[in-house]
Order: sequence, then structure tokens, then C-alpha cells
Amino acid sequence: MITFLKGLLVEKQPTRVVVETGGIGYEIFIPLGSFERLPAVDRPCMLLIHDHVREDQHTLYGFSTEAERRMFIMLMGVSGIGPRLALSSLSGLSLREMRRAVVEGDAKRLSMIPGIGKKMAERIVLELRDRIGAADALESSSMSGGEGADTEVFRDAVRALISLGYKQAEARAIVQKTIEAHPEIETVEDLIRRSLAR
Repeated sequence: MITFLKGLLVEKQPTRVVVETGGIGYEIFIPLGSFERLPAVDRPCMLLIHDHVREDQHTLYGFSTEAERRMFIMLMGVSGIGPRLALSSLSGLSLREMRRAVVEGDAKRLSMIPGIGKKMAERIVLELRDRIGAADALESSSMSGGEGADTEVFRDAVRALISLGYKQAEARAIVQKTIEAHPEIETVEDLIRRSLAR
């Protein structure tokens, strides 16, 4: 799987670029938010990649930030949304507007995106509200007011519990209680293990 591509920006259009690396030109489809952050043609650039492979197709989707790529993957997890529709959704609304619409349950705003009808918009809200709320909360979360490595350990442990099926609030509470009970914990692995044991 390709995780990122770094090379020369050979061609640049609002939803499509070509990046040359190692003598090979890669066609990459991008959202408008990533297009706005691209350098000029013939300049070096790097894009985070989602490598989408099907039996009859191999397509690269590129993003300038990890948050955009994460949202793209979450959108594709919604029933009825494929990569093209997920990409056009990220072009129809900025990442911040998309998060806000989902967290606030604003299906009307989402249904204004081309290709997203009322039912699809409601499905996006229903399926992503908890996950996007968790992602937003983690952006500013901290461990007992601490900073640096402690903050990262806390975030990583909460993300791990969410990926295992815990709700955001539940995961945060469990990790916080584990930290309070075991202040000697230093690694995220130990924190996750002890949190699960609770």
C-alpha cells in the first residue's frame, strides 16, 4: 500500500494532480482543500495517499493533511458512499464545515453536496456523529492537564479504545481513571492494557 508520495508536481487541476517520483508519473485525485495548499507546478510536493484497489481499478486519492485523509476514510465507511462521492463531499464542504454539520446533525447542510440526498445526509450524521465527535475532542485533549508526551499517550490510548468499539466519553473516562490510579504508567501500551483490564 502507498502511504504518501513525494516528488515533483507536474500537473495541477482542482481535483486531480500528477506527481512524478522516480521517473514515474502518478495520477492522484484530490479534494479542493488539498488543491488550495499545493505548491506551483514544477515544485516539490508531498501528498498523503489512500490507495484504493479493486479488481478492475487501482486509484490513488491524495490529501494534504491527515485529518482530511481520515475524514475521507470515515465517509467511505458510510453505507452507499464510495471513494468518488467521499472525495466530492470533501470538495463540497471544507473539513471544518463537514465536521460541524455532522456533529450538529445538520443533514440539510450535508444534502447540499452534489450526490448527497436527504437520506444519505441523515445516514452520514447517524453513522459518523460519534466518531467525528471523538476526533474533534482528541484534537484538544490532554492528560490531567499535562503536555508533551503525556498528551500523546492519552490521545493514543483513547483512540485505541475507540477503535475497539468504546464510545468517546467512555474511552476518555476509562483512560483518565487508569492514569489517576496508576500515575507511574509511561507507555501507551501499558496504559491501554491497564485500561482494558478495568
